[in-house]
Amino acid sequence: MTATAPPRPRAVLLSVQLQGVSDGDFESSLDELARLARTLGFDVVGRVTQKRAGLTPAAVVGSGKLQELARWTGGSGEIPMGPRHKKRSKREGDDPTEAESEAADDGDVEIAFEVEVDDADEPAAEVPSHGPRATLVLVNHDIGPSQARNLERATDAEVLDRTAVILAIFQRHARSREARLQVEIARLEYLAPRLRETGAGGDRQGGGIGGRGAGESSSELDRRKVRDRIAELRSELAAIEHHTETQRKRRENVNTVALVGYTNAGKSSWMRALTGSEVLVEDKLFATLGTTVRVLQPEGATRVLVSDTVGFIKQLPHDLVASFRSTLDEARNCDLLVQIVDAADPAHASQIAVTSEVLASIGADESPRLMVLNKADRLDEAARARMQDAYPDALLLSMKDRADVARLRERLVEFFERDLEEAELVIPYTLQKLVALAHERAHVLSEQHDAEGTRLRLRASVPVLARLRAELD
Repeated sequence: MTATAPPRPRAVLLSVQLQGVSDGDFESSLDELARLARTLGFDVVGRVTQKRAGLTPAAVVGSGKLQELARWTGGSGEIPMGPRHKKRSKREGDDPTEAESEAADDGDVEIAFEVEVDDADEPAAEVPSHGPRATLVLVNHDIGPSQARNLERATDAEVLDRTAVILAIFQRHARSREARLQVEIARLEYLAPRLRETGAGGDRQGGGIGGRGAGESSSELDRRKVRDRIAELRSELAAIEHHTETQRKRRENVNTVALVGYTNAGKSSWMRALTGSEVLVEDKLFATLGTTVRVLQPEGATRVLVSDTVGFIKQLPHDLVASFRSTLDEARNCDLLVQIVDAADPAHASQIAVTSEVLASIGADESPRLMVLNKADRLDEAARARMQDAYPDALLLSMKDRADVARLRERLVEFFERDLEEAELVIPYTLQKLVALAHERAHVLSEQHDAEGTRLRLRASVPVLARLRAELD
């Protein structure tokens, strides 16, 4: 008897098309959220969208769309009125607009006002009247704690905003100790402002060692514990980063290339093709979180180290960028950035812009950069011509084509050999080990043997020539 796999969680997407966002960019962003959901193992069964000037402070969308969303999940579509707001609303002279704003900004206050009905003219998407309901609502925005709680009450489903979804993927894919620490710090930074009171008597003071101090509520205690835990994790991460920085300094005189780009653009595939390493390659977003460094193959006179880095994405949480700063230092400190772009993705232009923004935020935007328009095998001739016209300095390649892999390798080697110097050295027969070093680290143009020793004419980098001359002195 074979065991059947448990059903995958069903999710419905919720998104607002804000002013200034084109239809194409809006659909691309929703498609990306769907891919994020599938990476987490969710089945996306529907989408609820609305055009608005801004998110409603209560529950992201208007009341009509909230009812439509609830039909996907089996909820009531209404936001229950909390007792604290009921009491406030009876006070004489209260300004409802002011109360709405105050409640929306307070993470520990129930939201209880009526959402405006401004979506009556918008067509509703088809919603199944029977069958399994969605148990998750994925919001394509960063939302506050109050908005999330109201959505959960109206839909009877778990609500995750875009940042929470990305954090969940990072947490699942983190393999190294450094990556796990970085993700946990970002997760706690996200969680801290979302902690709220639970249970009765939550605001009573407590005492004792490790307990609440005078005037400290239980939520404040929880936040303090989170802050203390973050401090512990940062201390542990700093020790690992110190070791990583030591390794990086050892590579200061070595040619380094960092592969950067949007998530799932093909960086890890190119890493394998260029270095022959068995790095993880999956058709998933954020499959690679740690930094892998390997030697460009086949290794020649000019040694080049290639590093694969974490992918970027729109609205990458700031806490994640901060936590992964040491990992992203590979991009900031390398000699050459190779930006991998999925040329077959309709949203490639915005993905290029996102990559540039993230690189600028870590101080890597001034580094020399080579753009590789990847997945050329998926483009027809007309599309290839358009890409070459739009990005004349880029290389349009396919990792599946061995000739293209060789072409990129040659371009990388040429970059580092542009400043090689030519010199002639006479190596005594007693120091023949230097002849082997010269063949390994330089281009030997000619080699002759006479009474003095081995006479080499070669082209090499300044550091290599300096080392050879120092050994001869």
